[in-house]
Amino acid sequence: MLYSDPTYLEEVHICPYCKQKMSCCEAPPMHIGDGLGWGSEILFICLNDTCSLYVEGWKNIEEKYNHHASYRHMELPGSKEGNLMMVMSKDAFTGSVIDLEARKKQDERYRKEQQAIKDLVTCIEKKNLEPVLFLLLDEAANLSDRKKALSYLLELNDLSCIDPIRNHTFRHSELEMGCNQIIPILLKAHYKKECPHCSEIVKAQAKKCPHCKETLETT
Repeated sequence: MLYSDPTYLEEVHICPYCKQKMSCCEAPPMHIGDGLGWGSEILFICLNDTCSLYVEGWKNIEEKYNHHASYRHMELPGSKEGNLMMVMSKDAFTGSVIDLEARKKQDERYRKEQQAIKDLVTCIEKKNLEPVLFLLLDEAANLSDRKKALSYLLELNDLSCIDPIRNHTFRHSELEMGCNQIIPILLKAHYKKECPHCSEIVKAQAKKCPHCKETLETT
């Protein structure tokens, strides 16, 4: 999930009951109490099992409502106003804790993907291979955008695309097949070929690879 305001992920919230740092969690899809949305994609929840609110909550709810449950302290991003969130077990919400570093990397990857899509418009004019390669090699990018990037590969006519493509494992066979069809055309246009022994690019007329010294067939 990408958040509308990722700066919320940087916030630090402290539980007023135990003075411990609260966990940043993905909000459940529905409000447990009344079925309404939380109005936020993330929530800050105190998951400290020694928090006085949580510890005493089991007894209080049992005595008042004859239910096995307790409370966690919760705050919305951008606010220090607290709310009580009822939980039915110790593990509630522990599986929704956000890995902040992983989330930052995902957000950064997404921003780069969007920039690459914008740069495709002028990539031929500017002879800019970078956005084409980024989308082709980004397995998380939209497939239609990756196919569009592939369509520019031949016109860019840049041999520097070969090594990154050869070293990438494609999940979509259509993209891999398309690259494999284009690479020989690029090599021929530059009077080059790939050494079948070490995969280095050499002159088409070469009889011996200058890299691995193996004998080559002339073309």
